[in-house]
Amino acid sequence: MNPMTNMKNVLKLSEQDLKYGGKNSWHDQYRDSAWIFIGGLPYDLSEGDVICVFSQYGEIVNINLVRDKESGKSKGFAFICYEDQRSTILAVDNLNGIKLLGKTLRVDHVQDYKPPKENEKTDEETRKLYMEGCAPKAQKR
Repeated sequence: MNPMTNMKNVLKLSEQDLKYGGKNSWHDQYRDSAWIFIGGLPYDLSEGDVICVFSQYGEIVNINLVRDKESGKSKGFAFICYEDQRSTILAVDNLNGIKLLGKTLRVDHVQDYKPPKENEKTDEETRKLYMEGCAPKAQKR
């Protein structure tokens, strides 16, 4: 499906939720995942820039800004994991379809996120971030 069509469909679903009270929201099918997909990102944004924009709806615990393996430049899309699933609903409803630096963002839920495959260039710290995320760990007492 065309990304713009998909974005418009997400917006329509959100409007229907508001109209009918949201008791059986389309977001419910993603209640077990705190991951979102972000497409249409400007290529010159860093992970920190993306976190600045998306952290207004919750604590971000993991980010994967997809980059070209050879050049290291952003491919214009990312995956973010929030601390809780409620933040994903806020991000999808409020940031899908906005313009950021002249580009329209597509923000949607992710059902089953799988971390990137490791290769020989993946260092130990990157592997740990893929698996555990970047959120601070709870202190043991």
